[in-house]
Amino acid sequence: MQDMNNQLQRLQKILAQAGYGSRRACEQLILQGRVRLNGQVVTQLGTRANPQSDVIEVDGKRVQLPKQHTYILLHKPAGVVTTRRDPHATRTVKDLLQGVSAPVFPVGRLDADTTGALLLTDDGDLAYRLMHPRYGVPKTYLVEVRGEVGEEAICRLKKGVQLEDGITAPAQVQKVRYLTDRKTTLLRLTIHEGRKRQVKRMCQAVGYPVVRLHRERFGPLTLRNLPVGAWRYLTAEEVANLCRAVGLPGQTCGC
Repeated sequence: MQDMNNQLQRLQKILAQAGYGSRRACEQLILQGRVRLNGQVVTQLGTRANPQSDVIEVDGKRVQLPKQHTYILLHKPAGVVTTRRDPHATRTVKDLLQGVSAPVFPVGRLDADTTGALLLTDDGDLAYRLMHPRYGVPKTYLVEVRGEVGEEAICRLKKGVQLEDGITAPAQVQKVRYLTDRKTTLLRLTIHEGRKRQVKRMCQAVGYPVVRLHRERFGPLTLRNLPVGAWRYLTAEEVANLCRAVGLPGQTCGC
């Protein structure tokens, strides 16, 4: 009985491991009545199952756990929506992943007009931790804002800015340079949270609206020479570094 209990996992965790999205997204699938366990519709988030012996279905299709996870880094261009499906969007990140058969999903989001590093994977456990504020995974942005930023505003960004959903955690901020011809300032800003449109709201709160936003780094991942709109698989070392950043053993991440 003890061995059987050890094999039971929450349904949302199993679905995330199978590539149906983050745990939060998988919870919504359950609440919407789209998940069946051994032929019965399940809507309780606490439901547990054995992924090896139980029959789990989403929208009538049996769930299969991948034998090996897929990890992709995409250099997201402007004008592309960070979702796999959006009937209202002209282009989504899925359109850029030609040749990728694994059901990968974006880890976090970038606004349509934001460019830069975007991680996609079918590893639900890793994605969950990378997005959870408890693990404080750093994200670095090159930000162009309107006007010449003074030291007072930079200090406020470093200490934390009061937003409508609470004060932000301290950030690392560097003034790169002032662009005289554009009358804008380039900042390099690193945050450890993942609130919606956080960088834009922080800069707006200190009086400097964002003109352009580019994510240079996600945790230990950098774009290096990856062209805009292109993608590549992560190396084993990069996956291992991501695992270490959130306290997961390498084998859990499929390294």
